Amino acid sequence: MDTKISMMLLLAGMSSAAWAQNQYDVARFIDDDLNGTARFVGMGGAMSALGADISTIRTNPAGIGLFRGNDVSVSFGFNNNQAKSDWEGVSSTEKRTKMSFDQAGFVWSTKIGNKTDLRYMNFAFNYHKRANFNRQFSAAGSFSNGASLTWQMSDMLWDATWGNGYYYEKVSEFDNLCDMEKNPYVDRNFYGTPYLAAMGARTKLVTPIKAGTPSEDGSYDLVGLEDWYASDNQYYAREEGGIDEYDFNVSFNVKDRYYFGLTLGIYNLDYNRYSSYGEGIYDSYNNAGNFMLNNWYSVEGSGVDLKLGAIIRPFEYSPFRIGFAIHTPIWYSMTEHHTANVNSNTTAFGDKPENLVDYLHPEYVWDYRLTTPWRFNVSMGTVVGGIMALDAEYEYAKYSSAQVDDVDGYELNGTAMISDNLKGVHTFRAGMETKLTSAFSLRAGYNFRSAPMSEASYKDIPYTDETRTDPEYLNIKSRQAVTVGLGYRGRLFYADLAYKYDFYKADFYAFGPYWMDDGVTEPVSVSVPAVKVNNDRHQLLFTLGVHF
Repeated sequence: MDTKISMMLLLAGMSSAAWAQNQYDVARFIDDDLNGTARFVGMGGAMSALGADISTIRTNPAGIGLFRGNDVSVSFGFNNNQAKSDWEGVSSTEKRTKMSFDQAGFVWSTKIGNKTDLRYMNFAFNYHKRANFNRQFSAAGSFSNGASLTWQMSDMLWDATWGNGYYYEKVSEFDNLCDMEKNPYVDRNFYGTPYLAAMGARTKLVTPIKAGTPSEDGSYDLVGLEDWYASDNQYYAREEGGIDEYDFNVSFNVKDRYYFGLTLGIYNLDYNRYSSYGEGIYDSYNNAGNFMLNNWYSVEGSGVDLKLGAIIRPFEYSPFRIGFAIHTPIWYSMTEHHTANVNSNTTAFGDKPENLVDYLHPEYVWDYRLTTPWRFNVSMGTVVGGIMALDAEYEYAKYSSAQVDDVDGYELNGTAMISDNLKGVHTFRAGMETKLTSAFSLRAGYNFRSAPMSEASYKDIPYTDETRTDPEYLNIKSRQAVTVGLGYRGRLFYADLAYKYDFYKADFYAFGPYWMDDGVTEPVSVSVPAVKVNNDRHQLLFTLGVHF
């Protein structure tokens, strides 16, 4: 296959506008899990109008205002994550089970008076696991239909060459740029070429095509780039980490009909991923071989936000309630680290390794700022016959409004990809709790979240972050969860148990679109066929508490 040309980056002092987070990492860090106390989870997270559970501190802060006593609780459990990939009957399943500490908090309730307008003023603190990233995934088969990652490397080289005006006319000049004695990540001649493309050239996964007869100096003209076809593909990823949320709340009960709350949220984010992608490859000259690309990527960060909420009983003698809540963006400060190596082994060129650690000591580090979208929540709840509580709510967050900036406040290229590919996300929750006896309660819930990104979304490394070398991406579809729970409440102690089944489908792509050029018709962009993925999470959650 004929494609294109050039080489690599990292010129000290380069403008940071060339680098930014992509929409996939941003969507991951915006998302939150249905998690908290077992009572909250057992009702599908639908308690924003009912209140009186510490986990409402993060959905509707006014829910803390319905406490009329002090409360202390801790929650822990087990998470089992399963990811099953399927490509034309070839299935791969990865499972991971891990214990988790999910929640710990307290409410300090202060009674003001029975006849005053302000009846209670409550204070609360709660920790909970906002997001759990622990997951394994693998896929194998011939899921690229002959398309190879080397095709995308070749496209990147060509585009970077013409885009920056560095057109090398001679094969000898191109070979000089591939000299393994040179550092392509600090040499100004490599400015503007994605790291991934440079790694492909230096490991002979992309090679120059000669034309004509050699000139007087023995150099051939360079007319294009040669790459490979894929005979088989394999991919593996292991993800770890999570987002911890620490909430501080003050809330008010006015006349036992109006409840108001304010929550300050502090966040700690930690995410790590190791991934490997390999291909068996061949070309039109009967050369064959394979290559393996390994990536290590991590992000750490901290953030802060505010949440404001209100619950109103519009009818004095009715338990019916309406809730409203607004969440400001989470303002994150982030630091990412990444490095990679690739090794190719072919009958044409032998073993050709390339390790970024040899040039970046020990890894690439990048600081940036992430601003998540605003969230809006509206809910309704009531108590029927004194024994059954019902709650339903709707939440909206415009993921496409998220923004990434450098440390000086300049907007980065990734913001445009976020705006173009992420969508407004709609979340619906419904929950029920009914008393079986004076001490025992049964709960059930349902949670739905719409797809966060468009089906046409893809990872554009040259545009969003040319330092990245992990081309794979996952287009997630809508997400659902069903829950059940059981609770015991004594005079002092209480205990709750919940089970959650969380599931969603996704399309996995080992790398992004590539250009097909037959030399006759206009080049067209072609996407690699998607690997269908089913993701399931089973969670068993326990809460122990004291109410006094």
